[in-house]
Amino acid sequence: MDGAVVGVVLVVVAALLVLRGGMRVVNQVERGVVFRWGKALPGYRQPGITFLIPFADRMRKMNVQVVTMPVPTQEGITKDNVSVKVDAVVYFRVTDPVRAAIEVQDYVFAVGQVAQSSLRSIIGKSDLDDLLTDRERLHEGLALMIDSPAAEWGIHIDRVEIKDVQLPESLKRSMSRQAEAERERRARVITADGEFQAAQQLANASRIMSDTPEAMQLRLLQTVVEVAAEKNSTLVMPFPVELLRYFDRATKRLDQEVEKNDRELTGPDAVDGPAALKAGIEQIAAVADKFAPPAEITPPEGTAPEITAPEATAPEVETPEITAPREPASERSGSGDRP
Repeated sequence: MDGAVVGVVLVVVAALLVLRGGMRVVNQVERGVVFRWGKALPGYRQPGITFLIPFADRMRKMNVQVVTMPVPTQEGITKDNVSVKVDAVVYFRVTDPVRAAIEVQDYVFAVGQVAQSSLRSIIGKSDLDDLLTDRERLHEGLALMIDSPAAEWGIHIDRVEIKDVQLPESLKRSMSRQAEAERERRARVITADGEFQAAQQLANASRIMSDTPEAMQLRLLQTVVEVAAEKNSTLVMPFPVELLRYFDRATKRLDQEVEKNDRELTGPDAVDGPAALKAGIEQIAAVADKFAPPAEITPPEGTAPEITAPEATAPEVETPEITAPREPASERSGSGDRP
């Protein structure tokens, strides 16, 4: 009786030891790939407690978290013959633990090598401006190049990003001068555009004021008010604005008449010189009479104004006087007694 109990206890203990040797715990971030007699089973073990057949099964745990792997700096020559150094970072994770355990020996090392070669290829196919400005397109192309072989290993590339582009010092100085010149050009263009708009607005304002002279008067009064706002300022206005406008209009009309007379004198239909000159003088006098009419002289009642032409007189010619020498008185007195 006692021997049978002892045997049962021994069997139970042995069974427990066997079960303990075949029990495995799979973490939440891992998946278990089971090899039975060296052959991988098609499925993988989920997180939790799992049991293996002792001496027959062997399990390999695969991490399914996202792996962040930096790509070492790669030196290359761009499409426009510029030597640059570029480094990047790759984000990937295992999607098929069975294939990742069977198809590739070390998937982390394999992805790193593919990322380095793909980065050098991208550098050679791109221009410098693309590396500096159009990085999103380069990221997509680089991720596609790395994901093509990695998909066969049960690995998915989440994202690839270029971290830094190192340029030669001489190229940095050239780009700095180029950027400075570009900003100077923009500043000059903006200044010129502002001057153009200001001149255009001033021209529009001048046309409006020329059509309505009252606007100029109001503008003058506004300027006077602005100047008078300062207590220590003095404004002197020697002439009325209306008088200046009158002189301006008179000068313009007189200039127009003079130009018209000049065209008549020198044009193809010009008349005789003295007659044309006389007509021009009469027109100028008529224009002058319009602006400054002479005072009227009224003669007294009952009498008509006499208009006498000046008599033509011959020029006086001075003639020298010829005088005979006087005789002595004695000779005059004795001249009668002579025989």
